Amino acid sequence: MSYAIVYASRTGNTRLLAETIQAALPAEECLYCGEPAPKALEAQRIYVGFWTDKGTCSQEVADFLEQVTDQQVFLFGTAGFGGAPAYFDQILDRVQAHLGERGTLVGRYMCQGKMPQAVRARYETMEESPRRTAMLENFDGALSHPDQADRDALAAAVTKSAR
Repeated sequence: MSYAIVYASRTGNTRLLAETIQAALPAEECLYCGEPAPKALEAQRIYVGFWTDKGTCSQEVADFLEQVTDQQVFLFGTAGFGGAPAYFDQILDRVQAHLGERGTLVGRYMCQGKMPQAVRARYETMEESPRRTAMLENFDGALSHPDQADRDALAAAVTKSAR
């Protein structure tokens, strides 16, 4: 089955997940791997990756999902805040809404991703509070993500969905 991997990656986290998918699947079946492009729509299955922007995907990924017709789609993404499956599910639900009734969702995966240092600097300027402390702790905890366990879980989910 032909496939394409389409992703938007602001900090490199989602690109790392896209590379993980590409390594887990047969190279000869890959029609395209890169930023959203019409060529990807020629594949039977499309792996669509995104970074979280205000609780959903970036506009370029939303626009791409709205062009899908009858392909199988696997969504994958990263979020700076994370760790809670319910939070990831909310984000994935909002991204999936851009797919609508077009295409067939065959899987989805999300994990935490590191954020730019500018985010931590912004948090440091906030007034001392439990919220500020939690945000700084989350930032520091995200620095290692996506880690090997995240990538292994994604590879397992992709492999399972490909059967």
